[in-house]
Amino acid sequence: MLVLAICALVFLVHTLLKKDTATPTKSATTSQSQKSSAKPKASTTEAKKDKNLPDSKSTDWDLVLVNRDHPKDEMSPDVVQIDNIWVDARISDATEKFLAAAQAINPAEHLISGYRSVAYQTTLYEQYVAQEMAADPSLDREAAEKKVQTYSQPPTKSEHQTGLAIDLSDVDSLNESTTAEQVAAIAPEYGFVLRFPQGGITSTGVDYEDWHFRYVGVANAKYMTEHHLTLEDYIKLLDKK
Repeated sequence: MLVLAICALVFLVHTLLKKDTATPTKSATTSQSQKSSAKPKASTTEAKKDKNLPDSKSTDWDLVLVNRDHPKDEMSPDVVQIDNIWVDARISDATEKFLAAAQAINPAEHLISGYRSVAYQTTLYEQYVAQEMAADPSLDREAAEKKVQTYSQPPTKSEHQTGLAIDLSDVDSLNESTTAEQVAAIAPEYGFVLRFPQGGITSTGVDYEDWHFRYVGVANAKYMTEHHLTLEDYIKLLDKK
């Protein structure tokens, strides 16, 4: 009897030890697997930005990019005259409304420049280079061009040839507007953005210009302004969609 009792006790201990070292249940294993393989959620900011990103493409007509890295030959847009300038016919209504809104802020606001052909831009650019060299004889042409390109672009590299850019100010001197910030603030309502904002030179290659506005469409303009994006930055973002 004693032997049988000892055998029973050994069997019981062995059974209990086996149960303690058993593998996890299927449900527990699945839960751990799902937990380890789950992808991290996007941050609230990223999710919001993606959700609100306009359904636009970098190839849309109103997002055409023209700069020193993306030159274009003469584009010959269909233009119409507004006051003393010409703009792409597709933005004539937006331009007129933007001008009226700007003049409501400051009656002195007026259009300075719009569409410029490659030929005209060539003449204008050469005049600026000559002026810089005359003002500072120590400048060679390369140095003069570098200086000019902080406020005017070489032919085929100026977006004025698109017909989508306008210069608007209350004065005829760059960066001397008295109501520049107020006008820039309402620009997105009409599909325009301040093309060369302060701090944007890294992506645009152009210093701050208080009078140069570019039409990109209302949805694009509002998004770009809200997220402090230049056109170059915005196009890169769209290409990543």
